[in-house]
Amino acid sequence: MENKSTLLKLSILGLLLSGLLLFFFASNKSESYTDLATLNCHCPPGFKLNEDNKCMAKNLYQQYDSPNNQGVGGLQTGLPEGRDGFSPQEIDLGRYLFFDPILSIDGSMSCATCHEPSKGFSDGLPTSIGKDNLKLDRAAPTLWNVGYLNRLFWDGRANSLEEQMATTLFSEVEMANTPENLLSTLNNIDNYRKLFAEAYPDRGKNDDIELDEIYKALSAFQTSLISLNSKYDQYAHGYHEALNEKEIEGMNVFRSFVARCAECHTPPLFTNQQFAVIGTPEPDGLPLDPGAEIPFGDKSMRGAFKVPTLRNIDLTAPYMHSGKFETLREAVEFYTKGRGHAVPEDEKLYIHWHIWEPQLSDYELDRLVDFLKTLNDESFMPKIPEALPSGLNLTFQQTLIP
Repeated sequence: MENKSTLLKLSILGLLLSGLLLFFFASNKSESYTDLATLNCHCPPGFKLNEDNKCMAKNLYQQYDSPNNQGVGGLQTGLPEGRDGFSPQEIDLGRYLFFDPILSIDGSMSCATCHEPSKGFSDGLPTSIGKDNLKLDRAAPTLWNVGYLNRLFWDGRANSLEEQMATTLFSEVEMANTPENLLSTLNNIDNYRKLFAEAYPDRGKNDDIELDEIYKALSAFQTSLISLNSKYDQYAHGYHEALNEKEIEGMNVFRSFVARCAECHTPPLFTNQQFAVIGTPEPDGLPLDPGAEIPFGDKSMRGAFKVPTLRNIDLTAPYMHSGKFETLREAVEFYTKGRGHAVPEDEKLYIHWHIWEPQLSDYELDRLVDFLKTLNDESFMPKIPEALPSGLNLTFQQTLIP
């Protein structure tokens, strides 16, 4: 009996020790994707969940009217129509896809490679780096408030986020994937099959992932990138202590008929979503970028580019489509040097009629920069995944530069 009792005690002790060891190793194991929870069931900040499990945009600008629903007007002006109505699960799935280099042909680039959160969802380079470290022709634009834009890319060649993504995913010089390879890759990753089934519960759990679902999830995430709570916004909504004296002076310069900045960079998006020829210089030794002339087939739009938003502009240097100007001060000073002063002699461009010679003083230029910095707002910054469903590592632009 004593031997049996001793054996029983030893067995129990062994089980306890095994349990302690398992707990120790589990608590010290490095995090992998399988340790993460399922897709988020809550809307990101700036959105409210409705009874249909859709995230609907909510912000103070919705209390204001907007002329012709264009989002163009004074300080208290409504936004243009934006994209919303995605489920929390779609948005969260899009977040994983956005940061996952599995979307590229060789697993080396993700959307975040050129649209890095810490750089205003740009990449900090004059022009982006594509596949095999190829230097691309244009700078990466910010993605903040992209859900409100009706044209995408500097030359406006895409009419929707879905069209923009298809272009980038399958461009030979960017992510260089193919529809067939992308679908095959994702459908062979169990983690992604589970996540797509969770995000799109109306289809069968064993159904293959489809391109439209990839586009929709990525669109859902990008439309959640909302930046509407800057110091300027607080001032616009009535809290006038939000801006100091110099920043208010800069805002007055910005809105003045002399500088005319607000006529193209119109609040609250700080873009009128139009195209303008301003005669920005190209990098040394490069020919003129035809810009919107190509997709629109209109010679009068030669050298025209989409008016970019100025939201978080202080975070997205260098500036212009070619990244020509390293600082905001250089960028604003460009407009004081004379209409068409940087246009090549052999080019005849139709410079936008707002571009003239405002002859702003150094003091006014400095105040203008002060004001532009009040447009910074990253309070709704999404969380970067700690691990990815594919098992690959996060990639940002600096990891590609040789």
